Amino acid sequence: MNKRHFYTLLAAATMALFAACGGKKESYPIDKAVYDRLPFEMEEVQLPTFPDYKVSIEEFGAIGDGIALNTKAINDAITHVSEKGGGTVVIPEGLWITGPIEMKSNVNLYTEYNALVYFSGDHSLYPIIETSFEGLDTRRCQSPISAWNCENIAITGHGTFDGNGDTWRAVKKSKMTESQWNKLIRKGGVVEGTTWYPSEGSIKGMKACINFNNPVGIETEEEWNSIRDWLRPVLLNFVKCKRVLIEGCTFKNSPAWCLHPRSCDHITLNKVTVVNPWYSQNGDALDLESCTNAIIANCHFDAGDDAICLKSGKDEDGRRRGEPCKNVIIQNNVVLHGHGGFVVGSEMSGGVQNIFVDNCTFMGTDVGLRFKSCRGRGGLVENIYISNINMINIPAEALIFNLFYSGKSREEVNYDEEGNMAGNLLPVTEETPIFRNIYIDNVTCKGSGRAIFFNGLPEMRIANINLNNVIITDAKEGAVFQEAKDITINNLKIETEDGSPAIRMGGVQNVTINGDNYAQIGKQQAVDL
Repeated sequence: MNKRHFYTLLAAATMALFAACGGKKESYPIDKAVYDRLPFEMEEVQLPTFPDYKVSIEEFGAIGDGIALNTKAINDAITHVSEKGGGTVVIPEGLWITGPIEMKSNVNLYTEYNALVYFSGDHSLYPIIETSFEGLDTRRCQSPISAWNCENIAITGHGTFDGNGDTWRAVKKSKMTESQWNKLIRKGGVVEGTTWYPSEGSIKGMKACINFNNPVGIETEEEWNSIRDWLRPVLLNFVKCKRVLIEGCTFKNSPAWCLHPRSCDHITLNKVTVVNPWYSQNGDALDLESCTNAIIANCHFDAGDDAICLKSGKDEDGRRRGEPCKNVIIQNNVVLHGHGGFVVGSEMSGGVQNIFVDNCTFMGTDVGLRFKSCRGRGGLVENIYISNINMINIPAEALIFNLFYSGKSREEVNYDEEGNMAGNLLPVTEETPIFRNIYIDNVTCKGSGRAIFFNGLPEMRIANINLNNVIITDAKEGAVFQEAKDITINNLKIETEDGSPAIRMGGVQNVTINGDNYAQIGKQQAVDL
């Protein structure tokens, strides 16, 4: 019996067993007792359910030989199951080459062990569509996996989805070894300065951007098609979907962000693995944007940019959408590389509220807990509860609030002898971001750059931040608090490698550290623990 025939029989037997048992029942991804101890109101996140009906993509002509293009077969199977009232589409063991996969309501896309779905590097297969990227309304290529306005959908099982991102992404020479760089440029593409691009069109798209990665001044279809290689899609994009489950699978090598649910309600990620090269530009693992009622549990992330990131749109586009990211449980996750382990922002113009982060491990992320924004965003970030975080080898800060993100320089602030700000402050408007009411408990970090950094806005200080039981050792630098007020810190321990001051503060008001209160400090000064 050949290998293909054996796996075909095994798949048929497995599907028959599932049918005989009435279908596989997924267990709830977290202990439901967590809802009883949430410090905010949140309804229980609903999981999708599916009828027992199942088909294999092979029944629709798919061939897992690493040669055949299976776009039509996979999408025909999904459409068929959805139109039949729902069920499961099975991707068996094999190497399946495909273009974009479009999910439909009431479909569970189930991948068997050793199922590898590899998205084609032929970028013409990915239509240029109206969408949102980095919080702004724009046009990008259609994602390899997408869903719009669907209900009751899932991607589950044990397989791997590879986005073939190396054919899309620009790469900076500084992020590669010499041998890696030489191998890359031998593949073709174009080098400009110290950056490799997959094509001249990619460079043209880059030069049309004045706001991060979204081009301006591109009007005609011909112009858009000429920069197609720059319009890198996120690997998975679910928009305005309800009752979503992503479980068990591995997602890797995304063209831009990897997993990007936007404006979804009742969404669960459980036992998911995301792997992106550490050099991958915009290679975020998960960007949960403007979603409500979500669980992120038992996952492993290794990213080229932020790992677990909450967003809600950028600047005017995000404020106009007005959809906060709220009611989210993030529990029992492990993050390896990444610019941040758990991140809020910087696109948070619709707000981020009611977030519970618990029992997470960060190993080697650039920053541990990362809050970022800047003037122009607007948005309210509040009611964030973080507990039981363990970190090692964090090159920058274990905890940072930076309201001067994206290259914005902090202006010099003058204070009088009593520590009051002297001079005129910028006005507070709808464009002023607000970060307040954040509670962080039981954090241990061994090895960091700067231990903690609060960098608020003079006109809108970071407010009501509560730290309890925080131990940071082997830090290259202590904590710096500036432009913050109503800060309460208990049981804080910071050990610096060179014995420099554990804390420096300036531009703060009503700060209590280990029982000592500082009513007001203007110019920065050292404070002993």
